Parts: sequence; structure tokens; C-alpha cells
Amino acid sequence: MKKLLFASLLILTWVTLFAQGLQSPEQFLGYKIGTRYTRHYKVVEYFKSVAQAKPDMVKLEKYGETNEGRELMLAFIASPENLQKLDAIRVNNLRIAGLSNDKTTASTEMAPAIVWLSYNVHGNETSSSEAALLTLHALVDPNNTQTKEWLKNTVVVIDPCINPDGRDRYVNWFNGVVGKDFNPDPVAREHSEPWPGGRSNHYNFDLNRDWAWQTQIESQQRVKKYNQWLPQVHVDFHEQSANNPYYFAPAADPFHEVITQWQKDFQVLIGKNNAKYFDRNGWLFFTKERFDLLYPSYGDTYPVYNGAIGMTFEQGGGPRGGLGIVKADGDTLTLLDRATHHYTTGLSTIETASRNRQKLMDEFRKYFEDGRNGKTGEYKTYVLTSNDENKIKSVIKLLEQNGIQYGTIANKSFIGYNYNTGKEDTYTDEGFTVAVSAYQSRSVMAKVLLEPKTVVTDSNTYDITAWSVPYAYGVKGYALKEKLELGEWKGSAVITDANSSYGVLIPYQSFNAAKVMAHLLKNGIKVRFAEKPFTYSGKNYDRGTLIILKTGNPAHWNTLANEACKKFNIQAVAVETGFMDKGADFGSPDIKIIAGDFKVALLTGEQTSSLGAGEVWHFFEKQLDYPITLINAADIGRANLKNYQVLIVPDGNYRTLGDKATTEKLKDFVRSGGKILAIDNAVSIMAGAEWGIKAREDKSEDKSEYASVKKYADRENQSLNNSIPGAIYKLELDNTHPLAFGYPDYYFTLKQDAGVFEFLKDGWNVGVMKKEAYVTGFAGSKVKGKLKDGVVFGVQDIGNGNVIYFAEDPLFRNFWENGKLLFCNAVFLVGQ
Repeated sequence: MKKLLFASLLILTWVTLFAQGLQSPEQFLGYKIGTRYTRHYKVVEYFKSVAQAKPDMVKLEKYGETNEGRELMLAFIASPENLQKLDAIRVNNLRIAGLSNDKTTASTEMAPAIVWLSYNVHGNETSSSEAALLTLHALVDPNNTQTKEWLKNTVVVIDPCINPDGRDRYVNWFNGVVGKDFNPDPVAREHSEPWPGGRSNHYNFDLNRDWAWQTQIESQQRVKKYNQWLPQVHVDFHEQSANNPYYFAPAADPFHEVITQWQKDFQVLIGKNNAKYFDRNGWLFFTKERFDLLYPSYGDTYPVYNGAIGMTFEQGGGPRGGLGIVKADGDTLTLLDRATHHYTTGLSTIETASRNRQKLMDEFRKYFEDGRNGKTGEYKTYVLTSNDENKIKSVIKLLEQNGIQYGTIANKSFIGYNYNTGKEDTYTDEGFTVAVSAYQSRSVMAKVLLEPKTVVTDSNTYDITAWSVPYAYGVKGYALKEKLELGEWKGSAVITDANSSYGVLIPYQSFNAAKVMAHLLKNGIKVRFAEKPFTYSGKNYDRGTLIILKTGNPAHWNTLANEACKKFNIQAVAVETGFMDKGADFGSPDIKIIAGDFKVALLTGEQTSSLGAGEVWHFFEKQLDYPITLINAADIGRANLKNYQVLIVPDGNYRTLGDKATTEKLKDFVRSGGKILAIDNAVSIMAGAEWGIKAREDKSEDKSEYASVKKYADRENQSLNNSIPGAIYKLELDNTHPLAFGYPDYYFTLKQDAGVFEFLKDGWNVGVMKKEAYVTGFAGSKVKGKLKDGVVFGVQDIGNGNVIYFAEDPLFRNFWENGKLLFCNAVFLVGQ
């Protein structure tokens, strides 16, 4: 009887749904789009209601969840005929790109163009998810004859909200502070979003900088699905300052040199069609300015480097837009205006793609054929090598995430461009190797990520200009102008237990070794490390080698050590005595100990950079898996730090560090044995607060009478002379200091400002920038002259503690893999 009742209720529910039919967003939500903000769950519910009402045209797919458990969802909208064969369309599309698992010949004749629309990657740029609701309805509205025609030639994919956690953070805040009527006055509180803002995800990461690197869970799930489809057109919807008119393609210079003329021309085609509708409605817009196509991890460039027409569309508004705001010109910009503009460009893009379907598909095929024929760039093979397999495996993980084929080489006698020396050199094998051929479908993406020097045609770029994987991942690289034959890559032997009644040794030369250390410390194991090289049983061990002894540890110490080493792919070595062949015995003062219950705190909240604090938080929780306590920077003056060994001060603009009482308290923390890690601008602030580090004065500056006489029209180019948006520099590293254990005597850093600090007179200048340190990326002419003869990574001893200065961020966006061991050294090894 219960089963019968349940079945009856289920049937009644479905009948009710179909009886209701398709609802507009206003009918479903109970309010007109633009009159209030829609929470994420309501966006999802509307999409589900449309899919239930139009199952012949809409298919939904949940592709993951956010850190806070919110649903990540795609909607596929197609004609009834195409929806029935949706997966066949996807597979055929991959065949056209040469990326399917079979060798079936694919045709472009009847293949629909795939248009992918991505909304709300920045959570507080909220109008786009509202526009997504309108766009979905327009595509399936039976009364809309235009969209029916467009869907004959296209399949539309909508991601209504890439960043639900950030969106709801903003929307919940705004809905909680707005009155019964919105206040358009820019000074009203509803236009001043509090820290950290809704732009970023749960861990305060900017997801629009993460497409290629995929450090975040949202990116990992989304890009995996994206690469299963590979659309011909992708639009990333954004917002900018409320006073700016709408921006759409074509993009601004610099364009990466791999971008084809077809991709540029089709952006113009899209732009002209958008302009037609904007002109008709009297809406202002701009093109070809500000938003370039260079850095590979954006929502426009990543699709471009994967064969698509990738574009950013930017509406004025952003977090200050609210439901309405008075602009500088006196007009009021409403949420309805913003959503309508995005809705218009979305449909206009679909229209343009539909009308040019055949050309889109033919050029898409050609793009990947050119890659397979090795027509992308001068280098035909990239060879990366390291003495540590885990570093090579980190590179392989990145390649796999981006669908780039790789292998190994049998021929090891060749000459190629040496990334370390900057010249042609004979290849030297370091023990573990991975190679990438330019003769593959993903040739462009491989070149963009691996090439030693990115060509920057215009220096006025929106983001960093250097990111080459060998530098970022700490492996040696060679770029060859000839094709090498690649074989299948195979890993080394399985890790075996190192069973001992005395102790084990753990080599320390990669981030994986630091993960082993953190895992053992978290589980109450005392970890020792060697401050000097030593020899045991005829084998040499370098500085930093971890030593886990039975002495002072719980009975299951050996089991824990073996489990950790297997988990992180480190081969431990059993040791049966503390008497060494050469070097310090294990009771020597040169063997340092890190006790268990090692506690770390991080400043966060107002005054810190949300992105800077977020990357450290994410690093500890998601990568190192080690507990960390977050303390609001405003509370540091009254916080009890006596139970903490380390305080991390991330990038930020700190008032507290300028307060004498707070400064003295922090110095007392250090004197009593504590350790402070200062990063980026925190170092600059401490340099002005008598900590011991000082900014180096630029004595090369032109101080003549006419130095201030400049042409107004040249102001932008002149400002670029002092600009360095992100270039790679080679530091000289003192790898005898614990901060640099596990490294060679050099380190490649990403330099993002013109600041240089004087060498520490009472400290350790571990990472220094000498003359001719520039490697690649844009650095203005005046900046290049300044960046020399200074310390970048330094350690200052104060009392029983230390201050570690990171003038450049070793964890940058958590993709700069080679800085992670350095950061762990600062946390755990320095000062022991």
C-alpha cells in the first residue's frame, strides 16, 4: 500500500510539473531579474525546472561540488534532434581534433558548432548568473523563432556559475545589508563589500587565473569536463568598474604569437555583431583595449590555446554595482542593465557561431592538424630532466590535466637550448626524464606552457608574462629544434619498506619529502635532519636528509615512516647505527630535531591580501595537509602566541605592523624562540618599521632638471619603463643554509615588482639577485637597471628566534611548484 501511494505521488508530481510547462525566470523566482539577487541554489533550481519542462532540448550534468558543497552544473541546450545524439556529437568533435581514442574519420559537414558560455567565475561579478537564467529561457522558449534557427547549427553549453561559494558570499552579504529599496549613492554601505569579498573561491583563490594550473577543486572538475568537449567558441563573462562601458572582443595586444589569424578575425566578427545590438540600443562599449590574450590560465586564453575562439566579455558594475549605482556621468546603472547586456552578447555570440558553423568547424580541424604536423613554433621537442622522480611526476600530472601527450627518449645524445644557461648545450641526463613532442594535437598548449621565452609583442599586459614549466617546477629543460622519437614513459620501481630497529633515512630533495616530514610531525613523530652532509654504508647523504629514530618516538614509528614514504613516493633507507662513515653521528649537535606538536599560525582578515592569505591557507590544508590556525590581523596585538612556533605574515597592507606596541610584541615573540615568515609587501612594511631589513635606494634615477618634463601622449609607454608584471629572474642560492636545503645553488623566482632590498648585515642572505639575473618575461627598461645586487630571500636571527623574508612569493598561486620546498624549509627547518 505504501509503495502504491509513493508511486501515485511521484506520478502526480511529474504531471504537475509538465502541466506547469516552461516558466520564465520571473515566473519561477517570483521577481523580475535585476530587482534582487538570486542565490545559487535558486539558479540551480531554475535550470532543473527548465530541464524538466523541456527534456527534449535541455540536459543537465552535475560535474562536481565546491569546497563548501555547492553544486557545479552544466546545461546542454540543443535542438531535439541533436540532443538525442549529444554524446555522439561530443565524440565526433574530439575526432575532428584528433583527440578521440579511436581512429575513426570525422566529418565537419553536419557537425554543430559547440558554444560554451561560462558565468560568474568571480563571485562578486554577479550579473552574469542572472543573465544565464535569461539566456537559458530564450534558447528553449517555443515562441523564440530566432534561437530555434541558431540551435540547428549549434550546441550550447552553459555553466551558470563557476564560483558558487564566492557568489553566495557576496549575495548573502548584499541581501543582508540592502534596505527595502536599493540606494544608488556610491557611498552607501551596500557598495562597499567587506574583506575578503566574493571574487574568490572558498580558499580565496582567483579561479580566473587557474585554468591551466588547476590547483583548485572547481578548476580541476571543470577543465576535465571542458577537455571532454573542446568547444569552438568560449565566452567568459565578467564585470569591471561601474564607470566603464561594456567590453567585448576583439581583444587587446599583446596576442601570443601562436594565436592564428582566423582566431583574431573571428573575434572581430563576434565584436561587430555585438556592436550591432549595442548601437541599436544606444549602449556604449569598447574593444581592443585592456584585455589581452597572453597568460595561459584565463577563461579566454586557455580555450584559445585549445583551438577555440576564446573571449572575455566585461560589463561595468562589479561588487560596487549592487542593485543600482550612480555612475560618474550621472546615469544610474542597474543590475537589470548589467544582466541585459550580458544576455545580449551571449545570444549574439550564438547567432554568429550558427551563421558561420562550417568555417568554424573547418578552422577547428585545421588548428589541430597543424599541431600534429609540427607547425607550431621553432621547437619540436621539449626534454625535462631531474634527479628527483617526484618533480618529473609533478610535471606529468600537469601535462595530463591539460591533455598533453608525453613520453621518454632513447636517444640522449643531442644539443638543445638549455633553460638554465640560456644557450645551446649538450644534454645531460639527471636520472629521470619526460619529453614532449610538438607533433601532437595539443601542440599549441604544449608550446605555451613549455617554451623557454614567451614572445611579448606589447608590454602593456594584464598579468604575468613568464611561467615556463621547467622554471616553475624546478627541473632542467632542453628545447630542441628537431623531432625526437618518444617511447612510453614508465615510473621507477615500487617503494619498499625500510624496516629497522634503529632508524630510517629519508632523502630530502623535493616537496614530497616535506610532505613526509609534515605527515610524521602531525602524527607525533620527532623528526631530525642533518645540517651537514654525511656518509652511511658507503652512500652519501646531503644536507636536509630526514632522520627518523626509534629514540624518543612511539613504538609504531617505523610503520608510520614507511606508510608516509609509500604515500608520497619516497624510498627510505634503513639505518642500524648512529655511527657514520663520514660526517656527524646522530648524537651530534649538527643533527637538528623538530619536536612534535609544532604549531603554525597565519595572519588573515582585513589588512592582509585575501589572495595572499588564501594561497597559504590552501597550501597547508590541501597540499601539505598540516594544521594551521588563522588569526585576524587586527587581533594580533592581543593574541596569545606563546603556544605557536611559527607566524606567517602574508602579502598585505598592514596598519598593525606600523604600530609600535604590536611590533614590540612580535619582536618579543621572535626573541623568545618564535619564527616569523614575511611575504611580499609584508617585507616592505617591515623594512620601514626597523626590523633589520631595508629597501635599497635607487641611485640610478634621473635627477636632472628636465626629468619631470614628459609628453602627455607618452604617459602609458613611460609608465611601462617602471613596470614588471611578472618576469623570471635567476637567484644565487646559499644551499648550505637550512632555508635552501634540497636545492642546487640557484633558484628561479617570479619577480613582480621593482623592489630590491639591501643585503642583510646581521643575517643570512640566502637568495640574492646579482647582475644579469634576468631570464625571461617583460621588465621595463628602468626596472631592469634596478633589479640587481639585493637580497630576495633572507633570514635574520633575533634572540632565540628568526625572521624569514620572502620578498617574492614562493607559493605564487600555488602553481610555482619549486617554491614549495623552500617554504616548508622556512616553516620547519630554519632556526631549529
